[in-house]
Amino acid sequence: MSRAFVKEDGGERWTPPAAARAYRLIWRGPGGPETVRETDDLLGALRWLETRGRPGFELRGDDGALLATMTA
Repeated sequence: MSRAFVKEDGGERWTPPAAARAYRLIWRGPGGPETVRETDDLLGALRWLETRGRPGFELRGDDGALLATMTA
């Protein structure tokens, strides 16, 4: 196998980075912000956000702009 396709640190095969998504759902919990879901479907993201039973979730665009939050 060519070394061009092997990571230096672990001998694992190279994998391309994941495609960027238009929207990110973020949990702002005690451990700090954590991305829990990424999608290109705005309505699906808003529906997912609506089904959460507790506050602390945010919907952000790919540029980091806050689009919606889950409140009590």
